[in-house]
Amino acid sequence: MNVSQAKSMWVSILGKLESEIQRPMLITWFKDTAILGKEDNNLIVGLPLPMFLNWHLEHYREPTLKAAREIDSSVEKIVYKVDLSLRDDEMRTVDLIGVSPAKKRRKLPNKPEVKIAEGLRSKMLNPKYSLNNFVVGGSNRLAHAAAIAVAAQPGGKYNPFFIYGGVGLGKTHLLQAIGNGVLGSNPEATVLYTTSEEFTNQVIEAIKHQKMEQLRRRFRQVDTLIIDDIQFFAGKERTQEEFFHTFNTLLESGRQVIISSDRSPKDLHALPDRLKSRFERGMVADVRMPDYETRVAILNDRAKEYELFLDQKVMAFIAEHVTDSVRTLEGVLMQVFAQYELEHQMPTLSSVVNILKKLSRDPSEISEDIGFEQPVARAARLEDILESVSKYYSVSIQDMIGTSRMRNIMIPRQIAMYIGKKYLNMSLVQLGERFSNRDHSTVLHAIKKIEKEIQKDPDMIREINAIEKDVGVKK
Repeated sequence: MNVSQAKSMWVSILGKLESEIQRPMLITWFKDTAILGKEDNNLIVGLPLPMFLNWHLEHYREPTLKAAREIDSSVEKIVYKVDLSLRDDEMRTVDLIGVSPAKKRRKLPNKPEVKIAEGLRSKMLNPKYSLNNFVVGGSNRLAHAAAIAVAAQPGGKYNPFFIYGGVGLGKTHLLQAIGNGVLGSNPEATVLYTTSEEFTNQVIEAIKHQKMEQLRRRFRQVDTLIIDDIQFFAGKERTQEEFFHTFNTLLESGRQVIISSDRSPKDLHALPDRLKSRFERGMVADVRMPDYETRVAILNDRAKEYELFLDQKVMAFIAEHVTDSVRTLEGVLMQVFAQYELEHQMPTLSSVVNILKKLSRDPSEISEDIGFEQPVARAARLEDILESVSKYYSVSIQDMIGTSRMRNIMIPRQIAMYIGKKYLNMSLVQLGERFSNRDHSTVLHAIKKIEKEIQKDPDMIREINAIEKDVGVKK
């Protein structure tokens, strides 16, 4: 198989994998990969980095084999080989952007909308928002339970449904999840999801073109009306009037109305009492900032979506110190994922602190605010390495420098020796003295063993990178 044949076959395989693997993951994990050849009916696939190996073995070997057999039935096995020279080798690798172009979507200028009926446009519902992937805790349990009931029986006893809470706490997720749930049960239903601003704009346009009757008929024919951020109706008397009558018509005809706001109905002082009293007749539920345990659950749930496996200490740290909104919580996790994806390094507490500092409005105070003191810049010492390895692997420094031959102690000990030799101006004898006066040949054996392991174990590479960043010897 020559280079041209190998590349052509790989393009065909990637084309089949595109239907099974999400595009961002395909581009991330198959970038700079290639078919290196075929031996004894084994298809040899080249990977550009050691860290790719375990991920492909665990997640992509079976679908790749299936796709390869559809093209060449003689293929019996996928064999992976790390080839660092593949990086940016355009002769052997494939342009994934070209193979897997982003799907074109119908666009309207600044309006991600979809036509749902004659003369009616709704903001698009994001399919990723579902009631199943909404993380439930004490802060939102009632709202979530009511949302399930409304989606199952729109126009039923929870009508209208009023959700309120601060910015970034999950209101939009619930609103769109209900819309998706209604359409999932009844694809023929007319679900209109809009904002108070867009509703106001449509009223203004109808007045301007003398088409109020048409507007009323359109809005009053929907099966489910969802309006986000109704507090912005304040001061818009004509909009309030039109909404009041639309609201009444829909409820009287058994149609569902769902509303969100940043405050409860009784606190919407700028809206007329007749509107507020009608909101309070239905189901009113609030969403608050999740407690610590729920924040950890949200992080774990989102990390699973990203296929990112983080140390629980890092998860706990983020959950403990990000307390203003779920949106901020997810934003920090996205930054952590970007660091992992682009730098191929596992995040540490120190790197998360740096992310929080970047996202803070006052970076100079973030260390004090979160109770994590940044180390003063200085040359690394062996004690720093021992402390970082001890913290990362949850073993004591005394055990590491002691005589235990248990594997969970030996590996951290060998890694500490390896990093110490790599970055510190210390002889093998000096290193051995710190580790209970071990012979220099023992230290050399430990270092050689780690050097050999990192050639085949991408997880160890990430672990060592994380420790080196934590110590400060690697940026």
